[in-house]
Amino acid sequence: MTDQDTTIRLREVARARSRPAEADPAEPAPPHEKAGERPPETAGKPQDKGVDSYRRRVLLMLSSIALALALYWASSYFFAYTNDAYVTSDLVSVAPYISGRIIGVNILDNQTVRKGDLLATIDPAPFQLALNEKQAKKTEAEAQLAVDRDVITAAQAQRDDASAKERLASDNVRRATPITAAGFYSRQGLDTLTAKEQEAKAALADAEAAIAKAQQTLVLHQATVAAISAEIAYLQWQLEQTTLLAPTDGTITQLTLRVGDQAVANTPLIGLVDAHAWRIYANYKESVIRHMRVGHTAWVWLDAYPWHFHRAEIQGIARGISREQTERKLLPYVEPTTDWIRLERRFPVTLVVQDLSPDVVLHMGSDARAFVFY
Repeated sequence: MTDQDTTIRLREVARARSRPAEADPAEPAPPHEKAGERPPETAGKPQDKGVDSYRRRVLLMLSSIALALALYWASSYFFAYTNDAYVTSDLVSVAPYISGRIIGVNILDNQTVRKGDLLATIDPAPFQLALNEKQAKKTEAEAQLAVDRDVITAAQAQRDDASAKERLASDNVRRATPITAAGFYSRQGLDTLTAKEQEAKAALADAEAAIAKAQQTLVLHQATVAAISAEIAYLQWQLEQTTLLAPTDGTITQLTLRVGDQAVANTPLIGLVDAHAWRIYANYKESVIRHMRVGHTAWVWLDAYPWHFHRAEIQGIARGISREQTERKLLPYVEPTTDWIRLERRFPVTLVVQDLSPDVVLHMGSDARAFVFY
């Protein structure tokens, strides 16, 4: 055995002792451990280079993250973006003012209508019959007014006659009084004239009372005519309400009304999406709405029409939201969690699209995204 073989053997023994577990005898030895070969003297240098490369990658990644966060924070001072936005409009609930049976439906589901178009018809027969009855009562009451006026005229004639008789009786008493005192007329005759004067005054008073009573009756019957006229006006209005007309331009939605259905007063029958109230509701974080002002420019991406930004303008910014979801509320409620993640509070911002093409058909509830530049 040569010195070189001895050296190789000693190295193999030392290497075997430094290993955590024995190597499989069947496993071939690495190339540098073969007999007659020396291990490379520069084995530690590539490992040091690998550690340095890993550190550089980690630092580069952390720097990139920090830079991205800084840019994101700084960008909030120039513009705000949200994908929590949607298209909406006014949903008009068309409800009848009267109750009755539906005898005609003049529209189809998803049909576009114009303001004043006939939507449905309620059976007008009951209202027409009630109107005819009231008109007959009004005619009767107006005829009674003519009778009352005739009674007043007759009472006035009786009053005039009684007034003339009263004046004559008073004159007779006035003329008979001095001659009775002079002894040229009997005391009994004067008493008779005085009694006739009293009767004439009583008859005049009765005539005045009859006129007052007739006038009161006339006023009462005039009030009756006025009340009947008011009822007729109301019945005429009800008769007009048997035709349901479109209150604005729009599109019929979720139509379930059918001929034969029973309409109930003040209960919605038809839904109508207003064609002139389209807008975007975009929910923005509370940390960015402080930069927004009414009139600021916004750009809207409609998911129904992708790859095109529509110019919009801020119409309004909500001044409050509800902290809890309730059935009846006057403040909007924005869900603070998304996919089990608690988010910042968000406030609705109303955007109105300015350059909407006539070819773009908006759908209430469709998704949108919005950029607002300060």
